[in-house]
Amino acid sequence: MSGFAARLGIFAKTFVRQRPVEVAAAVKAAGYPLAHWNFAAIGLPTLASGVDDAVFVAVRAAFDAEGLRIPSVSATFNAIEPGPHDVHRAVRLIGLAPLLGADVVTLCTGTRDRTNMWRAHPANGSARAWRDLRATLDPLLSAADAAGVVLGVEPEAGNVVRDAAAAARLLAELGDDAPAGIVFDPANLLHPGADQRQVLTEAIDLLGPRVVSTHVKDLGTLDRDLVLRLLDRLPAVPVIVQDVAEHDAAAVRAHLVATR
Repeated sequence: MSGFAARLGIFAKTFVRQRPVEVAAAVKAAGYPLAHWNFAAIGLPTLASGVDDAVFVAVRAAFDAEGLRIPSVSATFNAIEPGPHDVHRAVRLIGLAPLLGADVVTLCTGTRDRTNMWRAHPANGSARAWRDLRATLDPLLSAADAAGVVLGVEPEAGNVVRDAAAAARLLAELGDDAPAGIVFDPANLLHPGADQRQVLTEAIDLLGPRVVSTHVKDLGTLDRDLVLRLLDRLPAVPVIVQDVAEHDAAAVRAHLVATR
């Protein structure tokens, strides 16, 4: 397997199972060489609270046995309204990410909505929200630097980093040497009635060299040809399928490979 097909992955939690070996087998059966890991795939907390280091090793071993790779792992929590232990748990997870073989740890930049960390709130655009995000990121960046991994920031309409411009601002403030990059999800950058070509092309122009992963979903509503052309302008990073039903996973992979 080479080229685009070798970069295709899927969210591991598409296949919720009791044991890592079962998740890895399901990913392999659907034809994906990569999987974005989330401990929710085996019924555990995303931030791995109470999860022994040995479980990280077991996850890596399960995927290695199937010839699969875990390029990234979720450490998502509400970065501007964190729970009392969220930052500490995320720092630990970042430090242990290399045990999974992952070199990217993905984040949620947060919202003032305290019940849904992906839902927009009018205060997300405030200077205070931005300061709170930066304060949360500081220990996470230190942990990433120590572990030799990169934090993946995903522009999301419901969060503080809500678009490509906000993502570019954050990267500029952090500096070129910061262990931070962008998770590029075209669907998250669009709103009803948006000019897809303009919005997505501008995002690639702003963020392209710092993209560390791409998420693909909602292919029915996106200009598929445009998105695939834009992916060719990005570094050869993992392309991770998100939000598909388990029974559709293999067909989605086959469709993506066939359109390349």
